Amino acid sequence: MTLLGRLLRNRRSGATHLAWNLPNLQGPEQLAVTSAHFGDGETMPRETGAKNIGGDNLSPQLSWTAPPSGTVQLLLVVEDIDVPMAKPAVHCVALIDPAAGELGAGALAARRPAAGVRVLRATIGRGYHGPGPIKGHGPHRYVFQLFALGAPLDEAAGTVPVDRARPRTLLPAVTAPVLARGRLTGVYER
Repeated sequence: MTLLGRLLRNRRSGATHLAWNLPNLQGPEQLAVTSAHFGDGETMPRETGAKNIGGDNLSPQLSWTAPPSGTVQLLLVVEDIDVPMAKPAVHCVALIDPAAGELGAGALAARRPAAGVRVLRATIGRGYHGPGPIKGHGPHRYVFQLFALGAPLDEAAGTVPVDRARPRTLLPAVTAPVLARGRLTGVYER
């Protein structure tokens, strides 16, 4: 796998296609997103990594500043912008009750998400899928993007059934107003 990583070292999806850059997910205010597990631009701990590379697939603790009044739902999207594909890999999509204020470690588990968390489909499946970059490919950046929505996503996604929609179909279809947004980037390398 190290050879493959080296061969693909200069191939990266980049930030252009992040959910953050979609026109419909722009917002006027900023949310400060933080984690007790890592700082912005810092290395994510091993336990947050995928099980197939020795991690525990444990979603990190996340907290954020209070969303603006009128927020009815928070949308969390986690993407790897260094995957050697045309677009970032979506590692998690979740809807969060704005009253939550934070998510504890493991709150984004597919089978037992925390109260107030509804996990949706990601590129790989439901729930949080920890970093698992190709060995030797170099550092990968995982962008945790949080959007404060002014209407429920169920109503905002048009005809796409929210629970069955793929992220690349669902995210551009969001029509709910984004009242605020924030992000946190973690780094993982093998």
